Amino acid sequence: MADTKDLTEVKAPTTQGRREDVPNTVVCPMLTTTNYNVWVKKMKALFKVHKVWEAIEPGTEDEDKINMATVLLYQSLPETLVMQIGDDDTPKEIWESIKTRNVGAERVKEARLITLMNEFDRITMEDSESIDAFSGKLSELVSKAASLGHKIDQPRIVKKFLNSLPLKFFHMTASLEQLLDLNKIPFEDIVGRLKAYEERLKGKIPQDQQTSLLFSSSESTNDQNWRGRGRGSYRGRGRGNIGRGRGRSNSGEWNK
Repeated sequence: MADTKDLTEVKAPTTQGRREDVPNTVVCPMLTTTNYNVWVKKMKALFKVHKVWEAIEPGTEDEDKINMATVLLYQSLPETLVMQIGDDDTPKEIWESIKTRNVGAERVKEARLITLMNEFDRITMEDSESIDAFSGKLSELVSKAASLGHKIDQPRIVKKFLNSLPLKFFHMTASLEQLLDLNKIPFEDIVGRLKAYEERLKGKIPQDQQTSLLFSSSESTNDQNWRGRGRGSYRGRGRGNIGRGRGRSNSGEWNK
């Protein structure tokens, strides 16, 4: 449902040249601090419906068209901006003033978004950082990008998160990439699994509870197959080292 605060209805002109299929009332889009580009497209269509676009481009001396274009602009601007318009300003002058003001703002927003996305691409998790803290940083960058009009899709967030983790999470991330469809799983789900794994590394969760915390019941079969293959291959390559690792698994030695 449209936000009535951003919409205003005006009567269509009753000139003989008006087409019969033009509605009696037309909704005027309200200019905000974030919708200038969309507002311009809607206003151009509105001016053309009312057959007054030439009052904006290239400009006209037709008083009826000037008055109608001015009314449409006034109905589409917030009161604070209307008060800044001179009484003698033509629709063309008003249009150019709005353009100058907002194109500058759009350039600033675009520059901020470029900086933000560069930060998103560069950010990595420090060894001393927790999963909670790092996922919070990543979520904050995603929210800021959305506020600037750019939505980062879930698969990109998930893959960025997994690729940015320290080496101690390597075995877990590799397993998740094999077991799960990263294009479908929610970011929050991945974060929850990594938090459970992080707790096991800290020694707060017994090793025999790892599977039940990390994998859902629907994936238990895949998990069992993976663990079965993993044990065989690890023992074949170096049972002695793995044995030492299991003895000190709570301290994270098996990752070194």
